[in-house]
Amino acid sequence: MKKNYNSRIATAVIIGILMLLIGATLWQVYQGSRPVDLEGTEIREYQGEQLSSVATDFRENSIKGPQFIDRESYRLNLTGMVDNPLTFSYDDLLKDYQSYQKVVTLFCVEGWDVRILWQGLLFKDLVAESGIGATADTVIFHAADGYTTSFPIEYLLNNDIMLAYKMNGVTIPPERGFPLMLVAESKWGYKWIKWITEIELSDDPTY
Repeated sequence: MKKNYNSRIATAVIIGILMLLIGATLWQVYQGSRPVDLEGTEIREYQGEQLSSVATDFRENSIKGPQFIDRESYRLNLTGMVDNPLTFSYDDLLKDYQSYQKVVTLFCVEGWDVRILWQGLLFKDLVAESGIGATADTVIFHAADGYTTSFPIEYLLNNDIMLAYKMNGVTIPPERGFPLMLVAESKWGYKWIKWITEIELSDDPTY
């Protein structure tokens, strides 16, 4: 009798866990299928090039669904092996650094791609003010949802890699990575980290 009782409890626990997992999955699907609200009208052609749609041509595949970050309280931290750790507000990034534009295609390992006009600041301009540690060789990007990714520092410096805050002329919406998305040219889409909150310089190339 006791054995059957314990078995029923175990079954109920397993069913409960499965229901929670299914619910979380359905919530992410719902979040990914919600209409993307753009601030203004996006550009769909630039210098004769046709551009993909910010609103409809992406697929939602982040680890926890879209992150909704408050513009006023947002801070970007530059940490690790730097001479002068820095913290930036969203407005600091827009006002204090030269803005660049470039059309770059994001290729996803799932088989889809989007061609977008990106606008933002260069990584090398951001770290120039902080000073790069003598033995730093790796840059680790941290996102609001806990995701991280890393790059050799030479890749970011030598390729004018951009931290974008606009896509097709509109502010990046939360579903696409507001406030910042890394335009990781020549890298697969999973390296294009969204919702960046911290940039950490490191001497660990195995990260």
